[in-house]
Amino acid sequence: MNNRIYIFDTTLRDGEQSPGVSLNGDEKLEIARQLARLGVDIIEAGFPIASSGDFNAVSAVAREVRGVAVAGLARTNPADIDRAWEAVKHADQPRIHTFIATSDIHLRHKLRMSRAQVIETAIAGVKRAAAYTSDVEFSAEDASRSELEFLCQVVEAAVGAGATTINIPDTVGYATPDEFAEFIRGIMNGVKGIEKVVLSVHCHNDLGLAVANSLAAVQAGVRQVEGAINGIGERAGNASIEEVAMALHTRRDRYGLETGIVTEEIYRTSKLVSKLSGMSVQANKAVVGKNAFAHESGIHQDGVLKERTTYEIMNPAMVGISHSNLVLGKLSGRHAFRSRLVELGFSLSEDELNKAFVRFKGLADRKKEITDHDIEAIVENEIRRVPVTYELAYLHTSSGTTIVPTATVGLTRGDELLEEAACGNGPVDAICKAVDKITGYHCRLAGWGINAITAGKDALGEVNLRIAENNNEKLYMGRGISTDILEASARAYVNAVNKMIYEKKNGRPAE
Repeated sequence: MNNRIYIFDTTLRDGEQSPGVSLNGDEKLEIARQLARLGVDIIEAGFPIASSGDFNAVSAVAREVRGVAVAGLARTNPADIDRAWEAVKHADQPRIHTFIATSDIHLRHKLRMSRAQVIETAIAGVKRAAAYTSDVEFSAEDASRSELEFLCQVVEAAVGAGATTINIPDTVGYATPDEFAEFIRGIMNGVKGIEKVVLSVHCHNDLGLAVANSLAAVQAGVRQVEGAINGIGERAGNASIEEVAMALHTRRDRYGLETGIVTEEIYRTSKLVSKLSGMSVQANKAVVGKNAFAHESGIHQDGVLKERTTYEIMNPAMVGISHSNLVLGKLSGRHAFRSRLVELGFSLSEDELNKAFVRFKGLADRKKEITDHDIEAIVENEIRRVPVTYELAYLHTSSGTTIVPTATVGLTRGDELLEEAACGNGPVDAICKAVDKITGYHCRLAGWGINAITAGKDALGEVNLRIAENNNEKLYMGRGISTDILEASARAYVNAVNKMIYEKKNGRPAE
């Protein structure tokens, strides 16, 4: 049996379905490029029929990201499949991923179809997709709660109709590892022609078993694993790509299997997805959490200093976590800054380099030592291709227990400086109201959160917030970083307002 495991990444599709996550076209494209560098085999870029924005984003990924298969999701109806093909047809390796539910609970309550109708619809959908491309994936939604004999009938029909990959999802995260492995073996033994296709799994994490179920399925013979970076996705999320990849890599003695993942790109990919999605990685997250390679116990510290493998089964450098001691400061020049960017894996245009250097020098005036994490934060949070209408020029705030919080804000619009002051329930509220006065838009803050990016009293803080125009449910996410929480909040708010303005003017999300 083939010892190669194909990695199917659905960060841009299922991952974006995480509550509160909304990626614009540029952000999807940036993540897709990084996923290609990471070495995933297939990028599921979106659900093209869902919206014009999703269609445009999938099309952009298909056109611009080379050397990787690009998939578009589609239900088994003609309109979905046609739209998916239009979106992915310019990819190096275009894939149509079509699905229909097979569990009785879905048939009865959602589809309102008979089993015979499901088989007929699956065949028609796969045939239509196969008329466009030789790379067709068929998923039996809620497979793990389906009756095995019927599921085998559907899968066999899909194989006969031209599917080249068969995906068995644990859609609601209901399975357990031993049960799921047995279920997979039942499919392999019960479907005629299953040896001709790639068998895949897509596991959800509702019971915290997505990675365990995926690995159990691999041992049972599955050769494609689907998941998302940082495990993001619907409800409790998907199988975490980095955990699956590192489990297979670290325990090659157990699995004897290989992936195409460039492990040194894992940490950078995780950071990028976290920043753009606004979903922080928990400190104790396996592989990429900030505590994953931290040792506080004296016994552990002593052991690691004597021999790293006493308490570390993975080398941090293997997943791209740098322990460089190079420190830049306010006297550092552009050349040193550029060199450090290259060492950290960033390739910036001259304009982006200039913007990053200005932000670096401004930070260095307030922070004695600039670390690698600071530089990563500047690039990943500030140097973005988001269309800019307004930029923060300056900010003054006044607040305390006995005074009304006030803020004076200066924004530039081209060469014009615009200034306003406002009072609020707190300094952040006052800042937002001052920005609203300048822009003429009145927005409500739908969410606000802060994370410390670096350590120490002068640590960089990252603010992620979401805004919505009054009486509108559409949310726009903004990000900002600074050693000053209020400045970070102002930058994040202006970032979100710029996205809203762009979409209003152009009738589509920023791309």
